[in-house]
Amino acid sequence: MRAIWTGNVTFGLVHIPVKLYAATEDRDVSFHQVHLADGGRIKYLRQCQTCHQTVTYAEIGKGYEDDAGRRVVISDEELDALQVPHGRDVEIVQFAPAEQIDPLNFERAYYLEPTGGAAKPYVLLRQALQRTDRVAVVTMSLRKRTRLALLRVRDDVLVLQTMLWPDEVRVPDFEGLGDEDVTVRPQELEMAGSLVESLSADFDPSAYRDEYRAAVLELLAKRLEGEDVIIVEPAAADESGTVVDLMAALQESVRRTQAARIAAGATEADASAADEPDGDGEAGPTARTRGRKSAAKAPAERPRTRRTGT
Repeated sequence: MRAIWTGNVTFGLVHIPVKLYAATEDRDVSFHQVHLADGGRIKYLRQCQTCHQTVTYAEIGKGYEDDAGRRVVISDEELDALQVPHGRDVEIVQFAPAEQIDPLNFERAYYLEPTGGAAKPYVLLRQALQRTDRVAVVTMSLRKRTRLALLRVRDDVLVLQTMLWPDEVRVPDFEGLGDEDVTVRPQELEMAGSLVESLSADFDPSAYRDEYRAAVLELLAKRLEGEDVIIVEPAAADESGTVVDLMAALQESVRRTQAARIAAGATEADASAADEPDGDGEAGPTARTRGRKSAAKAPAERPRTRRTGT
């Protein structure tokens, strides 16, 4: 496991250095979008809706648009300059009974590991939570966001459970049973209770299995053993080991070269116009560049693939 955050749990005057690890992972089967004609991967271009140019990641910034259609661009420097109220501290602000926390507020879970000889205060906090049957409500900063979370104990490990803010939990607003006169007969309630009792048991998560994921993996294994398999040739890599798209790199080099030539030609034309005398023998104003044509886009590269079998 790889730690994603380091900081301190502040417990009164006690500081517990900890590392944060993601407690869950997504095991869903991922699919790529491909061209049905040849199985090539689909590449999405980052295109500006104003000038219709394809831009690089270095040319992309953060923008915010309000309901009135007003848009502002916020730089990373402006965001970095904002004061982070909690720094790297997980501050315990309250202890509360676990049953008072609605699971609807839960978001993601993380394991906390004590570091720097902090095992004793870590165990102290863990045992205090277990003995009092409480959870610790905390505030912290994670990935530049102020987060509300709680600390609880699971298998002798402190778990940090991030939570949604109150205004992020939607209030149910729909037509339900509120205005209807519903009457449940005692016999129906007794029968429902009998059904509940017949299905009651201690919860064992290992007894459940993602049958759809297992079926998808079985299907993929069968297809990969068949004849209709696309063998994708690996992309070229530079000396640093970074995989590069050779055609895209060539196209970008051509574009930059053409742009540099156009700019150089415009500079020479402006200098010549400035040196030429006008009707009075004076040097004329700088000539304006007219009607520049943008370089035509090169066609997208078709991935080189071959199929096995007939």
